Amino acid sequence: MTTYGLLIFDEVEELDFAGPWEVFTASSRLRGDVDKAVLIAETTDAVRCAKGMRVLPDHSVTEHPALDVLLVPGGYGARVIQPHNAVITEWIAGTAATAAWTVGVCTGAFLLHAAGVARGRRVATHRNYEDDLERLGEVTVVRDARYVVAGNLVTSQGVSAGIDSALWLVGALHGRDHARAVRRVLQYDPAPPYLADEPLIDPAGSRDPLNHCQ
Repeated sequence: MTTYGLLIFDEVEELDFAGPWEVFTASSRLRGDVDKAVLIAETTDAVRCAKGMRVLPDHSVTEHPALDVLLVPGGYGARVIQPHNAVITEWIAGTAATAAWTVGVCTGAFLLHAAGVARGRRVATHRNYEDDLERLGEVTVVRDARYVVAGNLVTSQGVSAGIDSALWLVGALHGRDHARAVRRVLQYDPAPPYLADEPLIDPAGSRDPLNHCQ
C-alpha cells in the first residue's frame, strides 16, 4: 500500500495538486484500490485556491496517516505566504524526513527550500521563477528538464509538469508498465494546439494567423 499526502493551502495552484491527484488515484484504481491519496492542510477548514476553487482537506497537519509520498504544490501561497509559516515548514521538514519520496510541483520548490528539504539539491521550478529561486542560494536550479530526480526528491517545472513527475513516480514505485497503463487511463498524450514559445508555421510558410505580433 502506498499513501500519498498532498499538501494544500490558500492560494495553491489547482492543477499542481489536482493533476498528480488524478495520477495517484488512477494508479490506485488499477492496483485494486490498495493505495490512498489524502489532502492535508494546516487545519481542516476549506482552502481557497489560486483560481478560486474551494477544497476541503481530509486531514490537518497534526492528524493524518503516515505518508509514503509527500507532495508540495506551488502557487502564490507557496512562493510568498507559506515559506514564512513555521507550522507548515516544520511539518514539511519532519514529514519529508520519514516519507520515502518528496515531490515538489512548480513553485512548491520555494516552500521545500524554506523547509530545508531542497537545499543542497538539484531542483526544477516554474520557468518564470527560476532566477528568484536561484537567488535564495543553496540550491541548483535545473532549467532544461521537465522534472528532476535528486535522490528521493522529485521536483517539476510549472503546473502541468506535475503530471509528468507523478507518472514517473508511480513508475518508480510500481513499474513502468503500470505507469504506462495509468497514462492510457488518463488519455495523457499532450498535443497542444498552440506552441508556447513560438508561432506555428504552416507548410506554405505563412505564420499563425492568430499571432498578431508578427
